Amino acid sequence: MFSKACEYGIRACVYIAGKSLTKQRTYLNEISEEIDSPVAYTSKILQTLSKAGIIKSVRGQGGGFEMDSEQIDAGRISDIVTAIDGNAIFVNCGLGLKHCSHTQPCPVHDKFNVIRRELKHILDTTTIGELARGLKDGNTFLRRETNVSK
Repeated sequence: MFSKACEYGIRACVYIAGKSLTKQRTYLNEISEEIDSPVAYTSKILQTLSKAGIIKSVRGQGGGFEMDSEQIDAGRISDIVTAIDGNAIFVNCGLGLKHCSHTQPCPVHDKFNVIRRELKHILDTTTIGELARGLKDGNTFLRRETNVSK
């Protein structure tokens, strides 16, 4: 549904927000490891998120990545999706046709519009903080531990 970059971006923001909730900065290598993403790829994603104002990049000694309380509590998952993938998931044809509209619909146009509206609503009403708190409380996770017993 989302590009790989967007998936990593969402996971990175949730991880950074979780650390920021405890007043800690985190670093590129740590983020990359925790979200299971290549370091160079993660670096580019974090640059995009920083330029969009979703996260803060602090340079120099003691630098790293962080989020302030407004970024955590007001930042929506839709902001991350738009910053990385643009708005294509919210407006493009479900079958990838160049010209699809209510006057000239593709075969899945009406059904896909229902899904698209619901997805937009979910992403617009889910904050980064909400997901970070679930992670911090241990109710959710960003990567599966390979040594977890069944």
